[in-house]
Amino acid sequence: MKHISILVPKGAILGSLEGSRQLLTQVNDFFKMRGAAPLFTVQLVGLTAETPVSGGLYTIHTDRLLADVKKTDLIIIPALDGDLTKSLEDNKAFMPWIVQQYAQGAEVASLCLGAFLLAKTGLLDGRHCATHWLAANEFRKMFPAVNLVTSKIITDEQGIYTSGGAFSYMNLILYLVEKYAGLDIAILLAKVFAIEFERESQSPFIIFQGQKDHEDEPVKKAQDYIEKNYQDKITIEQLSDMLALSRRNFERRFKKATANTVVEYIQRVKMEVAKKDLEGGKKNINEVMYEVGYTDTKAFRSTFKKITGLLPIDYRNKYSKIGVGI
Repeated sequence: MKHISILVPKGAILGSLEGSRQLLTQVNDFFKMRGAAPLFTVQLVGLTAETPVSGGLYTIHTDRLLADVKKTDLIIIPALDGDLTKSLEDNKAFMPWIVQQYAQGAEVASLCLGAFLLAKTGLLDGRHCATHWLAANEFRKMFPAVNLVTSKIITDEQGIYTSGGAFSYMNLILYLVEKYAGLDIAILLAKVFAIEFERESQSPFIIFQGQKDHEDEPVKKAQDYIEKNYQDKITIEQLSDMLALSRRNFERRFKKATANTVVEYIQRVKMEVAKKDLEGGKKNINEVMYEVGYTDTKAFRSTFKKITGLLPIDYRNKYSKIGVGI
């Protein structure tokens, strides 16, 4: 029987914690219905017997204290809430235990902003990681040695798993259930809980917010110019000349400050405007394309899909206010 430790950090978000417990214990119920032994031992593991979560609105009664768990097979780190720096400090006692258990062969999965706690252990250094797209800039700043992939719903590297934002944690739990219990059980679980099984990207949900939490004033000027003149054809040479910087120096500083190349930043700003226009539903796709400075339909479609994971027509059909009857 596989032992699963769902951690109960101080300030955890109740949804991902209880949701994970429900999904995994339901797997045991499926096995019992088939006359088989339960597959998992699922326990809530905390630093104290009672732990406040979700801003103190709820209290979790843990099954076991961390010090009493000498060995586990899978550690699940739920999403954190509030001030992440404070959360990491409040929950630092978990970190050496996680590292020790991983060294002993345990696998580790972080859900949404739980990636911050996992990254703080150092286990994610040099590895890919997903987290909520809203926290991407803060995550990169705190953990530059981690390869953050904002578009991914799930990452899986050497027994370490991470999931993207909010309810995408369910997709990671399904992924783990498929690995441990088989595809048929994972599909059944998805049907019982009405979870969309085939989801690989959170790109359609990302709202681009340029990284401006830096001290490079010329780069900030370039960002402001791009955002105010998104409808124009903006070149790197134009921006570097405007700032009296060499192209090479400008590109290097821009990537360091924003985590995007200049071209990526221009594209993301344009596509964010295009997304809002498509959501409004009042303009056709060609009008939206011209609005953001594109004249080549193929180039616009290709760039839009690269950034959002969807073609413009599919994005409009899915998110248009008119399409959903708003």
